[in-house]
Amino acid sequence: MDMTDRRRAASFSRTFLATAMGACLVAGCGVIPGGSGGPGDTITVMTFAPQGTKATNMPGMPAMAKAYERWANSKGGINGRKLRVLTCNEQNTPAGAADCARKAIAEKAVAVVGSYSQHGRAFMAPLEAEGIPFIGGYGVSSEEFQSTLSYPVNGGQPVLLAGAGHQLGRACGQVALVRPDTLAGDSMPVLLNAGLKANNMGEASDIRAAEDSADFSPQAREALADTAGAASASKESASKEKEKEKAKEKEKGCVTAVLGERTETFFDAFRRADDKHKPQISSVLGSVSQSLVDRTGGKESPFEGAYVTSWYPVSSDPLWEPMRKVISEHSFGDGGVDADDSGAQTTWIAYTVLSEIVKRFKAEENITARKVARVLNQSESVRTGGLTPDLSWRYQDMRAVAGFPRIVNGRVTFQIVQSGRLVAQPGEQSMDMTPTLEQAPRAA
Repeated sequence: MDMTDRRRAASFSRTFLATAMGACLVAGCGVIPGGSGGPGDTITVMTFAPQGTKATNMPGMPAMAKAYERWANSKGGINGRKLRVLTCNEQNTPAGAADCARKAIAEKAVAVVGSYSQHGRAFMAPLEAEGIPFIGGYGVSSEEFQSTLSYPVNGGQPVLLAGAGHQLGRACGQVALVRPDTLAGDSMPVLLNAGLKANNMGEASDIRAAEDSADFSPQAREALADTAGAASASKESASKEKEKEKAKEKEKGCVTAVLGERTETFFDAFRRADDKHKPQISSVLGSVSQSLVDRTGGKESPFEGAYVTSWYPVSSDPLWEPMRKVISEHSFGDGGVDADDSGAQTTWIAYTVLSEIVKRFKAEENITARKVARVLNQSESVRTGGLTPDLSWRYQDMRAVAGFPRIVNGRVTFQIVQSGRLVAQPGEQSMDMTPTLEQAPRAA
């Protein structure tokens, strides 16, 4: 073969290769970063949460994700596509959160779904760089309500704290808040006080505690001291008969602790330090759960009578039956998933959203992370079986909440521990905290 023939052959090879690659891209064959192909192909997603750490752990979230994966694939996948769920231990550190995000990128995940991390800055920046949406985070970091690639399914800590302020503002003369001395914890007093202010109450005392502390005795004594004068203060301010009656209803001091897994440790110290005035105790979903009440004595639990603010219906509500069925049939090998766990519930709702979004793609369409985000940004509302209001993240659905513009679901429910069970608080309905938060100072 002379030189001219070689040049012609090389030119033909380059042309053929370029044509073949172009045809492959159009047809969707091969592997495209951050995506999956047509029907019969696999959709990769990730769920991460801290496990085995000294602070808050959420093992139920990745366990719920794996149960959902088995269930979805047992019915042929989502819209004909197999679901591949990766899990990652976030370790409650910025480095761990960033590592999980990088793993999602390396494995070409089209979304991170139903995950927990306090370290929003560490995981959101890598995900944003690759256009990977963060669907249904637990709501503990401010970035989840700020990033344009975050799609929250609840109002996170902001609405829980504002809701707790409403719940306590109707029953208490003085409130003490015990919270972690962390960046995430720093916003808690502002949010709780927003709910108290809406009920014409003064600010709560702010008591900080090390997140991984094993001894909360100093904080327990401080909380008792801060709420001991509530009764006398209420009585002194009541000059008329009606005011006296109203003051009597609000004589109790109230102590609320939002410490994740350490909430139990705090209230154990609080019970031992308690004096005769017996303050009303309270917390929020995630820090107090039905499983915690069961584990600490049921009807004899120190949480009996406690107020709890939640995002979702009580765990005994029939709306949770589909999730319970999936757990009972597909959670083997994960140490079991607690259907009463708020983390598992959030992950279930997040995967429900993912499934509904994937079904909006055409059967032959290639799915990528950026396309998933585009559908989330443009689609009409997603239904979650009544567990939340219908969810939509279009620009017109965003709320004017300072610091938390991505909140699209501000609903809370008010619960109380009665006879060892978390039940709906009598006389209280679910409530949208968005108007309260819109009036609050910027908390993050």
